[in-house]
Amino acid sequence: MKNAFAFTAQPLIDQVRGQTPEIMTRILDEDVNLAIWQRQLPVHIVDFGALLLSLDEPLADAIVIDMPNEKAQPNLTGLAARFNDLEGYAGFIADVSWLVSAYACLLGAKRIGLRLRALDKAMCPRFHVDHVPVRLITTYAGIGSQWLQEGVMERRQLGQVQAEPARAELIQQINAGEVALLKGEKWQGNEGAGLIHRSPALAPGERRLILTLDWLA
Repeated sequence: MKNAFAFTAQPLIDQVRGQTPEIMTRILDEDVNLAIWQRQLPVHIVDFGALLLSLDEPLADAIVIDMPNEKAQPNLTGLAARFNDLEGYAGFIADVSWLVSAYACLLGAKRIGLRLRALDKAMCPRFHVDHVPVRLITTYAGIGSQWLQEGVMERRQLGQVQAEPARAELIQQINAGEVALLKGEKWQGNEGAGLIHRSPALAPGERRLILTLDWLA
């Protein structure tokens, strides 16, 4: 006789952090939808980001990078080119190149969409999930993205401001310099379990420099 009360346990959804880049491989785990590398940026890159934002100039670069094999070097020609005379630019580009290569290697990505933006307002102010497989986000200057642990907000109420948590301690924040891999709804087997997150609110005159990578092919 079958147990009338039998049920199938749902896997727990977890978020992980670590101080070495190896933590990023945990995003491949079935039960993980966020992996954060808690790194500290070198001073020259911190200074570059701060100086770039202080110029108060627009920046919204988007490029598609082909990575045909593991030995391919990302072609970042033209990225933030208007700022190439700022001290620390070469180190910044080297860091972005490393992240692109690591992201491609981790996921086996052959084509990557890169966006680098200086923002003065929240691009996505409401809590939401991304309809992508895995997105890399890192904030080079300014405040980082915010996210929620599973269960803090009902998924069916995403996008509804009145349903968002009012208590600040329930909202997690990614620090500047940290590298976050966010699993979205289009990762096979992750439907209904994409990380819930949003862009942080910015005060008047406040800006942030943010890099995102998306797996296109």
